[in-house]
Amino acid sequence: MTTTDAVLPDRPDPITHLRRPSEVDALPRSAIESAYRQLRLDIIEGRRAPGDKLRVEHLKDEYQVSASTLREALSLLVSDSLVVSQAQRGFRVAPMSLADIEDLTRTRTLLECAAFQDSLLYGDDEWEARVVSAYHKLSRAEERLATDMAGVFDEWEERNRAFHEALTSACQSRWILRFQSLLFQQAQRYRRLSAVTTKVPASVHEEHRRIFEAAMARDKEKANELLAQHIQFALTVIRQQGVLK
Repeated sequence: MTTTDAVLPDRPDPITHLRRPSEVDALPRSAIESAYRQLRLDIIEGRRAPGDKLRVEHLKDEYQVSASTLREALSLLVSDSLVVSQAQRGFRVAPMSLADIEDLTRTRTLLECAAFQDSLLYGDDEWEARVVSAYHKLSRAEERLATDMAGVFDEWEERNRAFHEALTSACQSRWILRFQSLLFQQAQRYRRLSAVTTKVPASVHEEHRRIFEAAMARDKEKANELLAQHIQFALTVIRQQGVLK
């Protein structure tokens, strides 16, 4: 584990920790971590547009950190594939494209479904309790989402992530869980993009309900099919919108 990773519990080392974002402390423990979290959120939520140049001399004042601290944070975001580094040309927000989300969706489907199948096999009573709790909280957010899309979307996004993590939390592979977390983070950028012009439809709650029921029934075949279809949602919307090439 590197010195940088040791002070960044929210950006775990891929070999020794492999923890998910929901499992870390709420408050950052260093200036690097704070800058990393803020930049990551700004990129995921679209405040830093794809392709935008990230000029250290400008951003260090905005995020109130030193230039060296900001470079460290940007380097971590490069390894998360949210930022790209260009030799002698600094940093830019990673681009978004139809080909990228197609590849992302295909890979996420493979890994998340594998993790879900593992959880259905090994999940105990505590796993079931986590899934029940996460589903209940997500359902409440989806009820409010129908009447207050703008005000509730952030809450829904967080609870949606927590539900997906609960479903796969009994997976025995730390590597799968690590990469699943990274892929879900990437998918958030695209969900934000699709939500700009398209509301989250009521059918998404129905999909969650069916996945939840299949999980509780330990119906591996049905659960796998439902989750695979569900993961395709953002890709389907973006294709219909035609906002990416």
